[in-house]
Amino acid sequence: MQFDPNYEHVVQEVQAFLLERAAIIEEAGVDPQRIAIDPGFGFGKSLEHNYQLLAHMDAFVEHGYPVLAGLSRKSMLGKVTNLEVGERLLPSIAAAILAVERGAMIVRTHDVPETVSALQVWQATREQST
Repeated sequence: MQFDPNYEHVVQEVQAFLLERAAIIEEAGVDPQRIAIDPGFGFGKSLEHNYQLLAHMDAFVEHGYPVLAGLSRKSMLGKVTNLEVGERLLPSIAAAILAVERGAMIVRTHDVPETVSALQVWQATREQST
């Protein structure tokens, strides 16, 4: 899975892989509340695969495990923006917001204060729309 980005249905295949691993961990006695799943953006996936995973992040959330989104400064952001790693703050924040909007509970970021501020604005807006 890590080295051959050849998926027929990337979201379903990654989801099945992660749920299988989570079940093994639970069978070993780990409380499900202590398990998080990470679709693994950038690991053994094509650009298209990564954006499919982001677009369908909600598919991972529906199984009850917290989902981690590690998108900060990823090459997938640089490939669509033509920005170098150190210039990817805004795309990283946009990706974090998209992931959280689709249900991610944990965001890995290099730029914590900036990402938190952006998510606070997103949250305030979301609260007014319900």
